[in-house]
Amino acid sequence: MSIDYKTLQNSPRLLIDVELKPLQGHRFQPTGFPDLGAARYTAPDGTEMLLVESAQSVANRMEISCWAAKKKELIEDLKGLSYIVVKKENGKILTSSILESHRINSPYILEGQDKSVFNILKNELAELEIGAVDLRKFASILLKYDLNALLHGIFLAKKELAGGRLRLPRIVSGFVEASDAKVAESGGVKNDHVDPSGDTNKGFGNVPYHRTEFTAKNITAYFNLDLALLRSYNLPDEANQLLIALSLFKIQRFLSTGLRLRTACDLEPVEPAIAAKRPDGFEIPDETALLKECKDLIAKCKPHFADPCITEVEWKK
Repeated sequence: MSIDYKTLQNSPRLLIDVELKPLQGHRFQPTGFPDLGAARYTAPDGTEMLLVESAQSVANRMEISCWAAKKKELIEDLKGLSYIVVKKENGKILTSSILESHRINSPYILEGQDKSVFNILKNELAELEIGAVDLRKFASILLKYDLNALLHGIFLAKKELAGGRLRLPRIVSGFVEASDAKVAESGGVKNDHVDPSGDTNKGFGNVPYHRTEFTAKNITAYFNLDLALLRSYNLPDEANQLLIALSLFKIQRFLSTGLRLRTACDLEPVEPAIAAKRPDGFEIPDETALLKECKDLIAKCKPHFADPCITEVEWKK
């Protein structure tokens, strides 16, 4: 099955809702925040809700799902996409814009002694220093050097780069939430078989602890592909199609390989095939078909990427 781009050409959004369930048992562990713990809230109809995974985390997980960690490069069929690699002085790869949470705005890319990428951006963004920011121009530069930053959003908060005004929202976003969530308390004891009464402040002794997990009537992953935002950048048709195909591939890959969110949070889709909620009738190809589509479109988009497509910078603190 190929992507029916015509069905999407007048739609403002492509929305996908996917029902999930724990792979084993009924309990799951949601995301937690240092100063908040689990994010609990009440829906307008009084339903107790729980944030299972945030938009920023889902974006990072979609990025990693396209990365061959052992080889420290993109998976084979996505090679050719534009991104930035950070190397150590010995030439080995330290990180990349795909692995960095802030992508091209990573301090390992822009804050080291090697200013090559910083200067590229400063030169190419020079005309945006004064006046309203030309988002189309900014989007075309991101397409050239770091396509995934364009897809997942970016904020170049540096006064030397157009006064720190360069930001684009996410084209594709996703989050996971649970409804009718209820607490599932449990606990245990860390046993010290040598000295049960040892100083617990130093890690000795027996230490009882409690553990809070949750159950829920429904767990749902929500995805939003902002087609209107994408069209507003006035990119070439093949680039628009690549960003759509890559978004759908990342969603499929996240659902097939990325749902073990934590040790005690291993989820899976209730139904094997996913469907679009909006626009009605849009069919989503499977992962294999989407990967082939991406590979074909990457070849067509080569003229829009930097040459070479991987821009390198050396990290020196």
